[in-house]
Parts: sequence; structure tokens; C-alpha cells
Amino acid sequence: MKVFPTDHPEVLLIEPDVFPDERGFFMETFNAETFRQHGLPVSFVQDNHSRSARGVLRGLHYQLNQPQGKLVRAATGEIFDVAVDIRKGSPNFGKWAGAVLSEENNHQLYIPPGFAHGFCVLSEQADFLYKCTDLYSPGDEYGIAWNDPDIGIDWPEMDCVLSDKDLRNPRLRDSEAHLPDYKAD
Repeated sequence: MKVFPTDHPEVLLIEPDVFPDERGFFMETFNAETFRQHGLPVSFVQDNHSRSARGVLRGLHYQLNQPQGKLVRAATGEIFDVAVDIRKGSPNFGKWAGAVLSEENNHQLYIPPGFAHGFCVLSEQADFLYKCTDLYSPGDEYGIAWNDPDIGIDWPEMDCVLSDKDLRNPRLRDSEAHLPDYKAD
């Protein structure tokens, strides 16, 4: 497994070792000891799976009181995945990192707590799998506008399909009362 920083040093791109042969392939998507050796979290408490059609954009989502770190990947199809630092006081506040995750490249992203997360489906359909470091709490769910010009995410050019809830997400500058604080190590 190889781990690389993205445009945001805390959002990490993970390239698992893939072992292909004439039957298909094998890869380890999570191994606690290997993750520990790379300084990644090993205590995930929830696994999620979503399937979406081309153009579906989900996000930008986060939890405030039960923030979730996420290990994300596309099991089928292709997505453009994004993480935005929303921690008040962070030297990287408002900075985003994005990566294409697909069944072909097998890449994963680790997104730490304190980041808003979203993705857009580039293929006809995609199965998106993610592990979380804390449980989902419906009363603790917040969002940031996917197209906030102050963040300036370079989303792929396509007609996006969003939920009504995601269409109502506020801009980052209008969310200060519901943002996590930055805690330097």
C-alpha cells in the first residue's frame, strides 16, 4: 500500500496493492496493522454503501458533534471525490482536495474529521463504499453548498443531480455557528 498527500496535506490518497491474474484480482482495502504503520486510523465503526447514477452529486456533508473520518472508494464505476477543510482557525480553512476514484484505479481517500465531504458520479452508475470513524447521527448532520464560489471546487463539467436538501445547503461563510474548531496537534 502507498499513501500520498493530496492538495490538502491531511487528505490522503491511498493506493492499495492489487494482485491481478487471469481470474480477476485481489486487493486488501483495509488492514489495521498496515494502516497503523502509515499513521492512519484503525478504529472504524460503521461501513456504508451507496449506489448512484451518472451526474448525481452528494454533499458537501459533515457532522459537528460526532465528526466522522472517512475512508472512501468506488467499488464500481467512477466518481470525483472532494473533501473541504471546514475547521475554524485551520491554516487550510476552505481549502479543498479532490481525486478521481474508480474501479479501474482502486484508489481510496482518507478524509479526517472536520472536513466536509462530497462526490459526483462520472460513470453511468457507481457503487460508493466508505468506512466511518464515528456513527451517523441524523440530528448532527450539516452541509455546505457544493458550488460555493468562496471554496471554488473544480467539479467536472456535467449536469448534476442533487437532493432538495443538498440544494439548500448554505455557503461556508454563512455556516460559522455550525463549524468545528481547529485543534493543532
